[in-house]
Amino acid sequence: MSKLSPVQQKFILHWGEMGTKWGINRTVAQIHALLFMSPKPLHADDIVETLGVARSNVSTSLKELQGWGIVRRVHVMGDQRDHFESMKDVWEMFRVVLDERKKREIDPTLAVLRECIVEAEKDKETDEYTEQRLRELAAFFETTTAWYGQIRTWPTSALTKFVKLGDKIRKVLGLGGG
Repeated sequence: MSKLSPVQQKFILHWGEMGTKWGINRTVAQIHALLFMSPKPLHADDIVETLGVARSNVSTSLKELQGWGIVRRVHVMGDQRDHFESMKDVWEMFRVVLDERKKREIDPTLAVLRECIVEAEKDKETDEYTEQRLRELAAFFETTTAWYGQIRTWPTSALTKFVKLGDKIRKVLGLGGG
């Protein structure tokens, strides 16, 4: 897949830009976009040639994408090289990314918040306002992660119906709207 169409180029460049806004290396995001758009698994040399990036950068990026669980190494009959493919189910890919972000970002933050609350209860210098702010933030993270844990297991069909309901949910809850 060395020759990209203008649409593929546009998407790959944009995905790389978005990656930087999400805190992900541009090349990592571009490689993910390329693999996502590719109908067949690609080997590292294909990626190097198509994107014009260094082989070492491709290797490092592929390891990171595998670490996230959204790219996997596969073997192609008759070719000794490792090939790579992206997860194609966008809903499952979104779940995997959310799981990973939760594990890397939310869980450690929640642990520190809980530690701070325990320390604030014992510390005479910590004012009531600070302790209350910490409790509210911890409660928010606990509630949203519990909610995510529940919907994480829903089948894609149920999740898409739920998302498409939009403002209709507000009506069911008696909150008006839609």
